[in-house]
Amino acid sequence: MKIEKGQYGYRNRRKRNHVICILVVGAVILLQLGARLIVKTEMTRTILTVTAILTVLPLANVASPLLASWKYRTPDEDFYHRMKRYEDRCQMLYDLIVTTKEQIIPVDAASVHPNGVCLYCPETKLDTAKAEAALNQMFAANRLQLHIKIFRDEHGFVRRLDSLRPMSEYEDDGTVDYAVRTLKSQSM
Repeated sequence: MKIEKGQYGYRNRRKRNHVICILVVGAVILLQLGARLIVKTEMTRTILTVTAILTVLPLANVASPLLASWKYRTPDEDFYHRMKRYEDRCQMLYDLIVTTKEQIIPVDAASVHPNGVCLYCPETKLDTAKAEAALNQMFAANRLQLHIKIFRDEHGFVRRLDSLRPMSEYEDDGTVDYAVRTLKSQSM
């Protein structure tokens, strides 16, 4: 089963896929360098060296986001079940790692509702005011008028979710779906 961005378990699945990709590409590089030792002509050795060097570039493109997100894990399944009950009130996203120019924002759960977007981010070192300003600016640049609020404690996030009325009581103008796509596009 393919887990897509915004679904529970995405971080762990993405991490596993990236590690497998790094191991495969690393093995290809080692094979190229090993073949270089077996080949007799200098021109073939040079070509194998150049291809090994060029193969390092895709490896770096996969490894750098993996290293940046290595410490962020998927929350436990109990957390998911506690949040799942709010899916009738709003559109819920899980396991996002939203990036801005200056910050990495690990979002365990996000609630997208016609009244606004709430993000649960238990990261203690996150400057929430700065992150909210950057995300609100990003939403404004995408012509979204929804306000983003970041919660670092689960209790406050749940209280906010409890206060939401079901989305079915609001007129659907496509804003919620557009906000979901925008959040996913800003996520690793």
